[in-house]
Amino acid sequence: MASCNGMSHLFLPCSLKTRPGFAKIGKREPAVGVVSAYGAGKQKWNIKAGGVAPTSEACRLHPDKFKIEYEQKIEEIRQVLKSKGEDESSESLVLVDAIQRVGLSSYYEEETQTFLQKRFVTSCASTYRYYSLRDVSLLFRLLRQHGHYISPDVFNNFKGKDGRFRRNLSQDIRGLMELYEAAQLSFQGEYILDEAASFSSQLLHEYCLADVDDNLSRMVIGRLRYPYHKTIARLTRKDFLQDVEGINGWGKTLRELALMDLRKGQSVYQGELAQVSKWWNELGLAQKLKLVRNQPPKWYTWSMSILIDDFSLSPQRVALTKSVTFIYLIDDIFDVVGTLDELTIFTEAVNKWDYAAVDMLPDYMKMCHRALLETTNDIGREIYKRHGHNPIDSLKNSWADLCNAYLVEAKRFASGVSPTADMHLENGKVSTGVYVVLVHLFFLLGLGRTNGGTINLPDISQLLSGVATILRLCNDLGGAKDGNEDGTDGSYIDLYMKDHPGLSVAQARERTVDIIASQWKSLNKECFRLNQYFSASSFINASLNLARIVPLMYDYDDDQRLPVLEEYVKFTLFNQTT
Repeated sequence: MASCNGMSHLFLPCSLKTRPGFAKIGKREPAVGVVSAYGAGKQKWNIKAGGVAPTSEACRLHPDKFKIEYEQKIEEIRQVLKSKGEDESSESLVLVDAIQRVGLSSYYEEETQTFLQKRFVTSCASTYRYYSLRDVSLLFRLLRQHGHYISPDVFNNFKGKDGRFRRNLSQDIRGLMELYEAAQLSFQGEYILDEAASFSSQLLHEYCLADVDDNLSRMVIGRLRYPYHKTIARLTRKDFLQDVEGINGWGKTLRELALMDLRKGQSVYQGELAQVSKWWNELGLAQKLKLVRNQPPKWYTWSMSILIDDFSLSPQRVALTKSVTFIYLIDDIFDVVGTLDELTIFTEAVNKWDYAAVDMLPDYMKMCHRALLETTNDIGREIYKRHGHNPIDSLKNSWADLCNAYLVEAKRFASGVSPTADMHLENGKVSTGVYVVLVHLFFLLGLGRTNGGTINLPDISQLLSGVATILRLCNDLGGAKDGNEDGTDGSYIDLYMKDHPGLSVAQARERTVDIIASQWKSLNKECFRLNQYFSASSFINASLNLARIVPLMYDYDDDQRLPVLEEYVKFTLFNQTT
């Protein structure tokens, strides 16, 4: 069953999975989360388009003045970064990190790379014996983030004679936070970083349990839940902005610049959301397909989050949102209204990419099929105009693969036959919609041209698989947590328990968490490898952003809402707070 599959159920609780005993031949029951989107249950998404954010007024009404002040502050921070970059002080590392955390790193890529290249050369001859835990951890993370390999052996200086991290580090809370952050960039087999993550996490949790009510405790909780490498800085910078002003002499300027950048972003994003809403209304599907979701702000949130690091990518965000929209529509058709025979014909029609292949289907399916083909063909033509090649064959194949995966789940649901956990995961990676989104994004960013030395789709297969696996398993973890406590919900956890009789739900969940952690390590290594393709840097970061938003997708409260994600999106889009 395609219900609750990754992208198309972002802000809704996934409490109903494929249950073999509930199958009805030819027709499938709607998922609870989908029903709530139609109004039959409580709406879990509370963000609406409309209106200009108050803080965007200066940007909108006085664009020239705003632009001058904005560029002046960008230059002020640039000069500070160049100045600090001349030395090897801790403050220079803190500055680079702060620039990243307030979402401004794209403005200072050249200066940051120059600075880190110097530090990398120096690091090759250093033992770090006299460096603090905080400085070593921060330097390690920054170097790895920017493609410089630094050995995890640098952390051996913080171990005792017994080979374990020294317990007296428990008083160095800021150092432990940085150690935990550094461990998020580990590769497979780097056991010292596994130890670092476990050690720092334990001591930081102990610190929080000590009932210390201060800003440091708040920061610790935030770092543990959302470490920098696994979050989207421009989306989550709200948390860091309240801390940055007190940092040295440049903190106030950096905070002011970040707030101006926020206002500029709101103006850009609201304009794009208006374009998406206009396109959706003109498409007319909302009026004809009454049982599918009508939520342009939610669809746009995906594209905004994935491509949030570059304001100039407006055409790409709008085009990508159109693709996300059809993932939702097709998922609803498979989940809610289509019979198995109809879904089979629909899938064949998408595979053929032929307007005439849907003559035997209901009108709503014909409309969706036609709109999918027209929209995707338009995207292919726009890519050709912009980059000189039309990747329509690859785009078509991604949609065919998605519908094929949905149909596999529909047939399993109808037959009542459960797959193995591995079979579920392999097909489920495709039915998340990740491949559709990232294949479209790959070409929208101008990649995949046939001239020598460029990156092509086969080069990113492992990257796509890793992101899809993380999304699929996090979805299943969230569904299992919110669904049946005995694990019988058709998720990976449920099926893994069936494959391994005698295993408890807790053990199966632990296994799933371990796979997700392992996939992140593989992603880290794969991104490191792909750094050889300089042209792919935007795509690599966008792919990571897709994986990064997953934890926020499943951070439910007791009312099955997503308050943290909702707060971030409201702040980023409209400067609203709940």
